[in-house]
Amino acid sequence: MTDAVEEKLKLLPESPGVYIMKDDHGRIIYVGKAIVLKNRVRQYFQSSRNHTPKVRAMVSHVADFETIMTHSEVEALILECNLIKKHRPRYNISLKDDKSYPYVKVTVQEEYPRVFITRRVLKDGAQYFGPYTDVTAVHESLKLLRRLFPLRTCRRLQERPCLEYHIKRCLAPCVGKVPKEDYAAMVHAVLLFLEGRTEDVERELQSRMKQAAETFHFEVAARLRDQLLAVRKVAEKQTIITGVGDQDAVGMARSEAGVCVQVFFIRAGKMIGREHFLLQGSEEESDEAILLAFLQQYYHRAAFVPREVLLPLELAAEEKSLLEAFLSEKKCNAKVQVHCPQRGTKHDIVKMAEGNAEKYLVDEVMRVKQAMQRTRGAVEELGRYLGLKHPPYRMECFDISHFQGAETVASMVVFEDGIAKKSDYRRFKIKSTEGKSDDFLSMREVTRRRYVGLAEDELPDLIVIDGGKGQLSSALEIIRGEGGHADVPVVGLAKQFELVFTEGNSEPVVLPRRSASLYLIQRIRDEAHRFAITYHRKLRGKRNLVSVLDHVVGIGPKRRAALHAHFGTIAKIKKACVEELAAAPGMNRPAAEAVHNFFHAMEGRVAGELETEANIDKKE
Repeated sequence: MTDAVEEKLKLLPESPGVYIMKDDHGRIIYVGKAIVLKNRVRQYFQSSRNHTPKVRAMVSHVADFETIMTHSEVEALILECNLIKKHRPRYNISLKDDKSYPYVKVTVQEEYPRVFITRRVLKDGAQYFGPYTDVTAVHESLKLLRRLFPLRTCRRLQERPCLEYHIKRCLAPCVGKVPKEDYAAMVHAVLLFLEGRTEDVERELQSRMKQAAETFHFEVAARLRDQLLAVRKVAEKQTIITGVGDQDAVGMARSEAGVCVQVFFIRAGKMIGREHFLLQGSEEESDEAILLAFLQQYYHRAAFVPREVLLPLELAAEEKSLLEAFLSEKKCNAKVQVHCPQRGTKHDIVKMAEGNAEKYLVDEVMRVKQAMQRTRGAVEELGRYLGLKHPPYRMECFDISHFQGAETVASMVVFEDGIAKKSDYRRFKIKSTEGKSDDFLSMREVTRRRYVGLAEDELPDLIVIDGGKGQLSSALEIIRGEGGHADVPVVGLAKQFELVFTEGNSEPVVLPRRSASLYLIQRIRDEAHRFAITYHRKLRGKRNLVSVLDHVVGIGPKRRAALHAHFGTIAKIKKACVEELAAAPGMNRPAAEAVHNFFHAMEGRVAGELETEANIDKKE
């Protein structure tokens, strides 16, 4: 304990608040709340015999701490959640990747509201639903909503109906094609639908449909009828759980894969969905501490708080009352109950949530094992098939790309533990084969530039040459000869049947079909090919840009380069006016006019040719 910490411990206030622990670099490593700051913070620096290993490790890194006093425990809880979300301290339990969870946003503050997905919750008057962990499910729900309720999707109201109106995906409120009250009713139905109150939506749609039919607005009645039928189909898929009420049922499971919390959303007695959340930094924490941390962080960000939260275990009376006060404040001072049901339907729902959380962790362990089989397992399997002394944990693969000998390039991709390491990728512009097609000479150049002069400890565990015996021989000539690297394994990969040619063997190694090692070698080869092709196309595009400007009188190499650097693409140079062209470095007005006139004359010639062809077609 440092002198600064010891002095601050004497000055701690006897009030609720938040304490912030920092290491010797000033980084925040833990944030906590306290009913009485003086008592809570001092506990950390007393005898460590009763502390968990995690707390002892955290305290050993504390070089300083700060406190923030609040008026109440609820304020302290809210501030704690904000600070954890902002700083993501190392020793706090936190929702995994919580900042990336999407929400559904309804812009009720606008004259004609929209519905879309967002990842930022702002205090802008809009209504938010979420957070959700399954992004695909959110997109599917939004697609269904837009099919049921054709709200506008444009950010700004247009001056005339757009394509969405003509394909019946929008009612064109921008030009008054739909009355404001009808649009508002549709938005209200969307809000009810997102809250899971499909029965209310059905009643409202049925009432409006009858009213439209009675006033002889049959097209409106037909549209409402279709919406009603679609909503009923959705409602049929929802499971009835309890009689009435809004509830969240929370289940929790732990395994070697971590901690998973499953939340079932029950609205008006129907289960409308579920979400799972993974928690970090929870290995040595008690179930109660994990559950409490999750509830605080989740409901701090949740767009909707139900009247009842069902838990898998009882919380301490003090923590339970604080949590209920916090949730009630979030729900605009409406009472929220938190309890652990012991029997009946509610108990069954919580057990079902726990079962789903356990299944998710089992599936997660299986996914990790499969991923290991595709990566580390595939590397070890490949080493066995190739007869290597050690598994090739680092592999470098080379590929050559060119077009009839022009713009020849080479790529080098790197895989470590079966995973692409893009930061180590390299690309080479081949100089020795300019204007001619010679893959063998190109391979000798790229391996010379890579391996001649390279230290032994910088060599990979395996070098893969994309090509057959000829390319392999060219690479070995340099690696073994000029490079002097006698021990590094080098293999060639034939493109047609994934045959692996090894040094000194006339017969190739045939990797078993559907084996992890074969899939790994294919991934490496395809990645090397992709990286080479991308670089080749980039160089070819630059060459084509320069060749077009070659025909402009008064534009030499320096001005061509200046135009390319200033505008980036030939399309932008075509669109630029004389003043914009003259503003480029190294350009003047006569040169700018020459470029401008060249492209406009070219467009005139193309237009004239098209007109001539059209006239010929008419005569025929």
